[in-house]
Amino acid sequence: MKLRVGFIGLGGMGKGMAINVAKAGFDLTVYDVQPEPVEELVKNGAIAGLNPAEVGKGKDCVLLSLPGTEEVERVIFGESGLINGLSPGSVVVDLSTIHYFATLRIKEQLEAKGILFIDAPVSGTELRAKDGTLTIMVGGDAKAIERVRTVLDAIGKNIVNMGKSGNGQLTKLINQLLFNISIAAMAEVLPMAVKLGLDPEAVCKVVTTGTGRTFALEFFTPQILEDSFKAGYTLNKAYKDIISASEISSKMKIPLPVFTAAVQTYQLALIQGLGDENKSAMIKVWEKALGVEVRRRS
Repeated sequence: MKLRVGFIGLGGMGKGMAINVAKAGFDLTVYDVQPEPVEELVKNGAIAGLNPAEVGKGKDCVLLSLPGTEEVERVIFGESGLINGLSPGSVVVDLSTIHYFATLRIKEQLEAKGILFIDAPVSGTELRAKDGTLTIMVGGDAKAIERVRTVLDAIGKNIVNMGKSGNGQLTKLINQLLFNISIAAMAEVLPMAVKLGLDPEAVCKVVTTGTGRTFALEFFTPQILEDSFKAGYTLNKAYKDIISASEISSKMKIPLPVFTAAVQTYQLALIQGLGDENKSAMIKVWEKALGVEVRRRS
């Protein structure tokens, strides 16, 4: 017998994941503050819920894909929140990227009600969400994870059990820190290359096939060369990773000097009004400083 599943949060990533859950044949109820994605899920066989509490009623498992910590806490504990509909023994799977310490706090609050909580942030693009090929970093009780394994299989290709609660979020944060540092390095170095007279397209070709290559370079340089900075996750939305890492660094007394340097570029980009563009817009900080542009030459 397949699990009875709820899904809350049908944004760019969530909608693709929820559609794959529906296609896998699960009894699925969905909720989002926007009606359009809910209507699309209904066309794919899901049932529309009126609020989070209703989504949780009678469910074995409820998945969350929300913008950040505040949204997750509001959906679970707010008025008509999920906690008002869930029964003891049910499992909440948080696919969102939220703060580590908040994850531990949410777990304790839910477990006090007999509800299990798994942190399972995902890594991948919206295309991978649609294809069901995301990487999922899972933290929580091993038996609870196995109970929802078939649902996770519907949305991810690489499901990695990272151990205790919170470890999923920690692993996602480590991944994002390395990614953010790579982008900041790219943003600083490529304008220097152009300032020194190098052809940016030729430089990008060499670096993305040489020892300096990173996913950040391979993913973003084609967009930068075409002056395209709108696709993907915005700097404003992604800033939560910076806050989370800084919080951990401060509370745990862990120095992060390279990360701290990268944050300066990130924050300069925000101050310059680039928050609604994707992370590659950090390059505009150093383009402006050096008076150059890293664009394809016609």
